[in-house]
Parts: sequence; C-alpha cells; structure tokens
Amino acid sequence: MNGQMMDFPLTITSIFRRAETFFRAREVVTRRPDKTITRYRFGDFADRTRRLLRVLQDLGVQRGDRVATLAWTHAHHLEAYFAVPLAGAVLHTLNLRLHPDDLAYIINHAEDRVLIVDASLVPLLERIRPNVKLETVIVIGHDGTVKDAVDYESAIANAEPATDLPDLDERAAAAMCYTTGTTGKPKGVLYSHRSIALHSLAICLPDALGIGECDAVLPAVPMFHANGWGLPYSCAMVGAKLVLPGSHLDPVSVLELLEGERVTVAGGVPTIWMSILQTLESGQRSYDLSALRHVLVGGSAPPASLIRALDKHGIKVLHAWGMTETSPLGTVARVPAALVNASEEEQYRCRSKQGRPTPFVEIRAAKVEGLVPWDGQTMGELEVRGPWVTSGYFKDDGADRFTADGWFKTGDIATIDESGTMEIQDRSKDLIKSGGEWISSVALENCLMGHPAVAEAAVIAIAHAKWAERPLAVVVLKPGASATADDLRAFLAPQFPKFWLPDAFEFIDAIPRTSVGKFLKSALRERYKTYRIEA
Repeated sequence: MNGQMMDFPLTITSIFRRAETFFRAREVVTRRPDKTITRYRFGDFADRTRRLLRVLQDLGVQRGDRVATLAWTHAHHLEAYFAVPLAGAVLHTLNLRLHPDDLAYIINHAEDRVLIVDASLVPLLERIRPNVKLETVIVIGHDGTVKDAVDYESAIANAEPATDLPDLDERAAAAMCYTTGTTGKPKGVLYSHRSIALHSLAICLPDALGIGECDAVLPAVPMFHANGWGLPYSCAMVGAKLVLPGSHLDPVSVLELLEGERVTVAGGVPTIWMSILQTLESGQRSYDLSALRHVLVGGSAPPASLIRALDKHGIKVLHAWGMTETSPLGTVARVPAALVNASEEEQYRCRSKQGRPTPFVEIRAAKVEGLVPWDGQTMGELEVRGPWVTSGYFKDDGADRFTADGWFKTGDIATIDESGTMEIQDRSKDLIKSGGEWISSVALENCLMGHPAVAEAAVIAIAHAKWAERPLAVVVLKPGASATADDLRAFLAPQFPKFWLPDAFEFIDAIPRTSVGKFLKSALRERYKTYRIEA
C-alpha cells in the first residue's frame, strides 16, 4: 500500500517562489570592487532573476544546457544561481583561481554554451577563449572591450520578466561544480534540483547551521566553491539577509562586514579565520562582533587552538566536514546533549572533531579487510551516502571512487567513535607511513599551530633510508616571534608517540594554498622532493 501524499517536486523553483512571495523586503548586500556597498531586496532580486531567465531563453538556452559563471561573490552571481536552473539549464560555476589550461579543459569537458563573466575577469577569459567553444559571453559591467559580448545590465533592462516558470523534474540537473583536480583531471559533480532542495533544508536545521529569517549570513567562501556551501539557496529559502563580500576576503574587509552588517552566521575555510585572528590579535582596532552567533569552518580541520583563540574574541567556531561531492555538507560538530555539562576540555575536543552526520547522510569507514569498528581509534577510509551525495561523476569519470554497494569513497582517513562522531585523521595521500605505521599529518599540524609562536604549519612525508617515510614540518612563524626546531619538537613531545615527532623542521614565509584557501601540500612535496634524512 502506498501513501497518499502529493508528489510535489523539490526544485529550486519552489525556493525562488518562496523568497519572492514571503521575503521581498529582506536585504541582499554586496561589496563592490571599489569596496562600496550596494543593497537591494529579495523583491528586486526576484524581478531581475526573472529578467535574466528571459534573456537566457531568448538566447536559445535549452533544458540541460550548461551555463557557466566566472564571477565573484555578489548579487549578479546570485541572480544566475537561480535564473539558470529556473530555465531548466545547468549552472556551472567556474573556479576563477585555476590555471587557464584547467579552466579551458573544464569548459570543454562540461560543454558550456554560455558564459557569464565579471568585467574584472575578462583578461582571464581572453587567455582561454581561443581554446574553448563558447557560443555566447555575457559580461557583468561590460565596457565594450569584449567583442560580440552581451552586456548583462542592458540585457536585463531590456528584457520582460518571465512570468511562467517551466515545470521541472526534481531529478533534473540544476548545477555543476568540478573538483579541484589535485589528483588527476578535475571531475564534474552534477547536483539535482532535489539534492539542492534537501541540502538547503538540512543546512537550516537547528543542529546544523540553524539559519532562519532573522539571520544575516556572510559566505566568506567563493560562490564557485561547492555552490557557495549551499548558503545562497538556504538563505533564499528562509529569507535570511545575505551579505556578499565580492572579491574582498582579506581579514579587515570581512571584519568590517561582520560588524557593519550585524552578521549572525558566516562561513569560510580555516585560513580565513586564521588571518582574522591575527588581525584581531594585532590590536590595531576593535570590532563589535556581538551579533555573531557562530562561524562555519570547513574545507580542512581547524586546530583546537584556533577554536579556543577565536572564542576569546567572541567568534564561536562551528566545525563541519564536506566535499564538492557531498553538496558539500556532510557532518557538523555540535556538542551533543550528553556533553552539555561536560568539562570545557571535553567540549573543545568534541568541537575540534568533524562531528556527526546530518540527517539522511550515513557514514562508515573501511580498510582493505573490511569495515572498521566505531571505537574512535581504528582508522579507515571514510565512505558516505545520502540524497545529496554524488552517485557518479559527469561522463562517468572516476568510477573507482564508488563501492560495489554504492557508497562514495572520500579519500579521507577517519575514525568514528561509539557515538557516531567522526574525526578526519588525514587525506589518504597525506598520511605518512613510517616503518609500516601510520602518522597523521593533520594531528601534528593542528598541535603545532597551538604553539604561541606558530602562525601556520604543514607536515609532509619525506624519504628515509630505514623507515621509508618520516615527517617534515614546514612552519610559518608569527611576525616578531621566534622558535627553534628543538622548541617545537619539545612542544609536540608530550602529546604524541616518539616515532610521530618530525625529524626535521623548515621555516618559510608562507605556505602555498589551493584555489579555495587550503594548504597545498603537493607544492610542498615538490619543493622538498629531494630532501633526505639518513638513518
């Protein structure tokens, strides 16, 4: 016997109609390239989005066509986030920090027909345009320098708002992001209307990010990165004020927005919050962050020392884990009811882990010989499944990333304790195998960044004649601070087995970063590939 509930489609169309109907007066704030602030309301957003939808239809964009964006985090990009999938097409956000060759490969692999690009990024476009097959280019802030391009604002002004929104299948593709390709070619992840709708609901749950209409949300994460972590869609769904930083993710710009716009929830990778902490500790000026409820930190694990230090400045870290392949929200490190009255130390340990999966996401960890126990000690590769976890890559790339029974193999090495709390120990490619034993580079890095003289630290494997691999710690000291290798080794010693301690330390000015702000360990491995420690 089947239930008798309506088969109502879960689509971005429903999210859009809700924002347009109930939240017309809520604000969307954008910081422009010259750092001035512009504001409009969801009612204006809805009108302009309907006009952009008409522009795309008039250009001949069909269902399933890929429409790419090469743009910063601003209101125009938000309009594309909705207009493209409302047309039945697929929004393809391009990572503007990738090498032009990678961008050209991705555009061609995705078979993008239309590109919406910021005027400031036209020089990047010109480097790749001879190598791609784009049919139409739409320029935001067009100054006439791009031949045969459509001016975004003129097109919007001249278009009649689309009145009839197409009926869409909730399982139809709505958006696409490519992985950063740190191992092999970038791979395309296709999100459906259904997956985005469910992911948006999950983000707003009290034990996830807990976003509601009264919030002001600042995504300090580029909109090209995993759908801006889903925050644009979630905020439109519940009517939360959106504060979009444009291209300005430097610490002072972010702090000014947090203060000036009375932001309650923000999100960004650990390096964003590390730089903000350094700015606050410099004491150059104070900021009123009293409205801020928490900041979502993802992309890589924040050190416990960072969580503690930000607490002292009124910035509460909410740690989460996810990937492009998981839309991205997978787990959230909320302090569970059982630990509400636990010691401060226990709560910090809990908050520095990756947490428990959000509803409808399931996790497990496996080794070659089978699933590992949930004992908080045994490491295995993290596997996940759920309604917003990819079941495959675009054009069937990367089939080896999926198990025979349909789970996605993340490449993260994790432990899971008896409560279901997950802790990432390392990426599989970053684990150090010394004398047959695993050493977690993440654990060493996070501890090193708790030293008062250390700003940043990354740990990589280097060749060893006897043990095959040994840890090398690459360290950036805080301005004016000093520490020796012996100092740092002594700092680590009480917390790790002796064989985990790095054999060598290198002090550098800055650690290379990926396009989304994570430490780029592949660059460090290349830099120190001839480094040898003899037995």
